[in-house]
Amino acid sequence: MFISSAFAQTAPAAAAGGDMQSTLMSMLPLVLMFVVLYFVMIRPQMKKQKEHRAMIDALAKGDEVVTSGGLLGKVSKLGDSHVSLEVANGVDVQIQRAAVVQVLPKGSIK
Repeated sequence: MFISSAFAQTAPAAAAGGDMQSTLMSMLPLVLMFVVLYFVMIRPQMKKQKEHRAMIDALAKGDEVVTSGGLLGKVSKLGDSHVSLEVANGVDVQIQRAAVVQVLPKGSIK
């Protein structure tokens, strides 16, 4: 009584080339978003990781470093995956190489 019957309408026949073009146009925003995402987020992150890896590989005995936990120390021993830091006179701490976040200029730690 209050509900009327709904009838489906037939869509007009589209040209073969028009259908392909509309599909490409509907995918264009998705492709553009991925390109922007790559240049804004992914590429700078990869560059930052590459610089960090180069810094870790260039560590040498006597470098003054900051760890991810905020610990300051001087590199006393180097291993393949670990670094020994001298945080005070006679106090050595072993950390993973990846935990080194920054190499400080010589003479920063007194």
